[in-house]
Amino acid sequence: MITDAIRDEKVLKFKVDYNDVRPKFKEIETEQDEKKLTAAENKQALLHEERIREISQYILNQFRQKTHRLQVGSKGFNAMFAVSSVDAAKLYYESFKELQKDQDKPLKVATIFSFSANEEQDAVGEIQDESFEVSAMESTAKEFLRAAINDYNALFQTNFGVDSNNFQNYYRDLAKKVKDREIDLLIVVGMFLTGFDAPTMNTLFVDKNLRFHGLLQAYSRTNRIYDATKTFGNIVTFRDLEKATVEAITLYGDKNTKNVVLEKSYKEYMEGFTDLVTGEARRGYVDVIAELQQRFPNPETIEKESDKKAFVKLFGEYLRVENILQNYDEFTSLKALQSVDMSNQEAVEEFKAKHYVSDEGLAALQKIQVPAERKIQDYRSTYNDIRDWLRRQKSGDEKVKPRIDWDDVVFEVDLLKSQEINLDYILELIFEHNKKVKNKSTLIEDIRRVIRASIGNRAKESLMVDFINQTDLDQISDKASVIDAFFSFAQTEQKREADELIQTENLNAEAAKRYITSSLRREFASENGTELNTILPKMSPLHPQYLTIKQSVFQKVSTFVEKFKGVGGQI
Repeated sequence: MITDAIRDEKVLKFKVDYNDVRPKFKEIETEQDEKKLTAAENKQALLHEERIREISQYILNQFRQKTHRLQVGSKGFNAMFAVSSVDAAKLYYESFKELQKDQDKPLKVATIFSFSANEEQDAVGEIQDESFEVSAMESTAKEFLRAAINDYNALFQTNFGVDSNNFQNYYRDLAKKVKDREIDLLIVVGMFLTGFDAPTMNTLFVDKNLRFHGLLQAYSRTNRIYDATKTFGNIVTFRDLEKATVEAITLYGDKNTKNVVLEKSYKEYMEGFTDLVTGEARRGYVDVIAELQQRFPNPETIEKESDKKAFVKLFGEYLRVENILQNYDEFTSLKALQSVDMSNQEAVEEFKAKHYVSDEGLAALQKIQVPAERKIQDYRSTYNDIRDWLRRQKSGDEKVKPRIDWDDVVFEVDLLKSQEINLDYILELIFEHNKKVKNKSTLIEDIRRVIRASIGNRAKESLMVDFINQTDLDQISDKASVIDAFFSFAQTEQKREADELIQTENLNAEAAKRYITSSLRREFASENGTELNTILPKMSPLHPQYLTIKQSVFQKVSTFVEKFKGVGGQI
């Protein structure tokens, strides 16, 4: 029973969007009658070029939001797209190729099926099994499948085909690459909709009619537990499956099943709600933001330990509710609105068209208070500072021990990492800012804010500031060159600081270089084994200062590794 599995926290709930952004096709998208759905004119309407293009563009526009890939370099999740027939798979596959042909980093789209081109799966929604036998497939379907597999071969340097054995190998390789997030979007007709589990998949787009067990099977491709960033399975339907969804989940439970299986609405997460199952009252985004800005308008001034704890709890609440809301189209629109110049009518109309927002909807969005991105960066920076401070206290590095019990506080590290920005992005930001600002003090202030908000790059703050101060940025002509210049600078600094560390601490030079190099490779220093012992100054382990010196050296190497991991080069 899915309700029991959700209650026992073995799988996640579903968040279902009934998408109706194509008004002219709404009548056929809401049709449930099997005879009408299989009529030639209705099939033609569902496969209309305009409809296919609009849905494809919607998926491309919303993909990174739905799969938590908003930050450059973020792995996030991937998605599946269930369509009604091979004809539909072909049209969508070609539409994605056409819409992405001029993009630098297009989504990696793959497809798989074994139905003949004209075989529409049961229109009322049960999922039929597909075999690995493709010999009976019509020539047009087989040619399309061969072309799609050839695209796959070119992308991954493989050599699969459409004959029986080769097709099975393609299936297995495709399944692995989907699980490893090497494929962004997988278009399917029936295959992979039953029995395929990939915790790294969080979104299912649906343009086919599903019902009962088949519907739940398809939805369940998205609700496998992964980490704190994955709070539910995202379902986006381009047919009206609301009634079918409610019927399917109530068939396997009681009157309360809907509250157990389906996620709350956007309005509830914005304004707050009481969970009907647990009785727990949950504050909404609006109240959390209001308290955050009222209690901590200047987070860098927080000094009292009690205030630090209160801030961490409150900002953690913000991170959790924002992580959920970023899956909602309405929240995507709200965030996008913050960068729109409202005095530019052309920009406003472009925003409304892209996000399907009416004049009334725009007015409602404008009433919602959203902190500026710079303010959120300041909050993240303070959150990271307090986390580092608490870790130092617990490890004994701080003279003043905590006076408050922190055991009930959880730092939302997974949520911070999910919104992490990579080093290349920060360097590109330096290039862009320098072109606009032409003032190193202002540039450094802006870059410090970005770096300190990053959990993975904050140790590189001084390295980045030194690079800006010591480099003539005006002589750098493009983004690629600023990246090359930084890595060259960082590698020189890395060697200099490594030599300085070895000399200052009187370490065994060869052993220290090996230990530091292996630590940089794995991106952390380890106290396990004898490797650390071999680099220490010659001293008996029984010497009263031995453990103190060992710990001091370890901390300095750890700090060095945090600063220089990922820059490459030799020690």
